[in-house]
Amino acid sequence: MKILVAGATGKTGLRLVGELKSRGREPIAMVRESSDTGPLPNGVETRIGDLTDLPDDICRGCDAVVFAAGSGAGTSSEMTDKVDRDGAMRLIDIARKAHISRFVMLSTVGAEAPDPDSDLAHYLQAKHKADEHLKMSGLAFAIVRPVRLTDDDGAGNIRLGDDVDSGGEAARGDVASVLADAVDDAGWANKIALMQSVGGGQS
Repeated sequence: MKILVAGATGKTGLRLVGELKSRGREPIAMVRESSDTGPLPNGVETRIGDLTDLPDDICRGCDAVVFAAGSGAGTSSEMTDKVDRDGAMRLIDIARKAHISRFVMLSTVGAEAPDPDSDLAHYLQAKHKADEHLKMSGLAFAIVRPVRLTDDDGAGNIRLGDDVDSGGEAARGDVASVLADAVDDAGWANKIALMQSVGGGQS
């Protein structure tokens, strides 16, 4: 199974690529021309694609897509819109035309109903619009909404759904594992879930 990973050189994306490879999948790392691909696992295919200007054939030959990209903290509202909203929506449209079997979205807690008074209101609104576009696309999808991310590996102790503490933490290692599960696990078909890590596993 070939899986295109947008955001493959980011903190979560790198972990996801490694996780997919360890499971015998064939991750394809979508990278910009300026990306540092050195940290990617050996032998991983790379494909040039900038979320602000995606080519029509970026999903060619792929079975699934995972959007694990982000404009990053401290970026302008304009760049947040270009990457987290417009870039995601454009990739969804390309994936639909390419008949991708599943599109997995790394979203965030709060994207389901953005709080206009939040310091992250603009970002949450961008993520909300991308999530809604995916839900309406006709693609089989999965949307993972972790709480505050940490750079820990995690211990595989994961909580999903309504019991998630919105003030808790989600280790990037655990998030990568959940995203990998969501690629082809039948239980994740058209599922939206909050996610957190529960104790231990720090690195």
